[in-house]
Amino acid sequence: MVSGTFSRSASARLTPRSVSSPRVSAHRKWWVAPGPSFSFLAVIFCLASVLLVVGCVIYLYAFRYPTRGRLVAGFYDESDVCDVFDGSWVPDSSYPLYNGTECPFAERGFNCLANGRQDKNYLKWRWKPRHCDIPKFDAHEILERLRGKRVVFVGDSMSRTQWESLICMLMTGVQDPNTVYEVNGNKISKTIRFLGVKFQTFNLSVEFFRSVFLVQQGLPPTNGPRRIHMTLKLDKMDEINQRWIDSDVLIFNSGHWWTPSKLFDVGCYFQVGGVLKLGKSISSAFRMALDTWATWVETMVNTNRTHVFFRTFEPSHWSGLNQKACEVTEQPLAVAKANDRSEFADILAEVVANTTVPVTILNVTLMGASRSDAHIGTWSHPSSILDCSHWCLPGVPDAWNELVFSYLLTNGWKQIGR
Repeated sequence: MVSGTFSRSASARLTPRSVSSPRVSAHRKWWVAPGPSFSFLAVIFCLASVLLVVGCVIYLYAFRYPTRGRLVAGFYDESDVCDVFDGSWVPDSSYPLYNGTECPFAERGFNCLANGRQDKNYLKWRWKPRHCDIPKFDAHEILERLRGKRVVFVGDSMSRTQWESLICMLMTGVQDPNTVYEVNGNKISKTIRFLGVKFQTFNLSVEFFRSVFLVQQGLPPTNGPRRIHMTLKLDKMDEINQRWIDSDVLIFNSGHWWTPSKLFDVGCYFQVGGVLKLGKSISSAFRMALDTWATWVETMVNTNRTHVFFRTFEPSHWSGLNQKACEVTEQPLAVAKANDRSEFADILAEVVANTTVPVTILNVTLMGASRSDAHIGTWSHPSSILDCSHWCLPGVPDAWNELVFSYLLTNGWKQIGR
């Protein structure tokens, strides 16, 4: 596979991403006296000043301070934009959207009911935006819309969970389950770098590529310090990146592996241009890796065809002095509390704000912050593993997919439906 080095130019960094939103024009009639007067000129001057101030505020909000705006996938109606990530979980007896035990692609480790969980209350919650409603997920309609298409997930095990969730959601609209299969006959495994499921009747592929850092991992330079066992090449994309390109929906995530325990403690350090960067912080390295990713999207992905999403960090609910205790609650928390690593969301927002092509951020962090009831906990496979990071299936990842396809239904089917 081809791997390249990407460096973003200064001009690219300073180019604000255009915000594609509908414009509503209004025609107004201005009644003006026949001759100019001092009072009339004063009114015009005041109006111009007000317009200038408003324009400056809009500019600062939309371009100079993009963190909030860039984290919002807007759902447009005739008059307003709804922040679908500003909301709460509401009880809904019609959920879950599928039976995990009946879905052959729901990994045993995520199927809490199959692993002995008795209560089912965690399955009966629906995400409700504060100021709007999202369309009900209709598997039949989505399958028709995705006929002949390719949906690709790239990231870590959280991405694999969302991939499994989508497949199970779509299978509720399939008449013959035997027409849905893994293309290489593989069982779902966390160690396989590629998993692809084909919906034969619809000529639809839903694929997962394991790339926990998105950038390339490699051997350390010759004569490097002994403590270095591997490096992350922050200026080079993962060597399998070519396989992500020709897709119609492309969903990324990264973040859970950007920790000292998964980097420095196992001898993995950063490298740029063949040079070790031993003093570089994790947050600085994460930003550089995302800059490399953003340049790759700008130069390699045809965004006229491909809808690109990036999902934010999913919160965990570990507790105790060493963050090793995992207490799964029976109900969502009344007050959201979780380890959300908000600095990663800020970095992502800034990088995406400076891309020259459309990228939609799925700001799911707050959505999961109250769902301490929906983690795997002790209902893992094998049962000796305690897990307050990953989610049960069915569960929270289903809501992520509902938002993706609600967004496409509202904003994006014009291209993907072709």
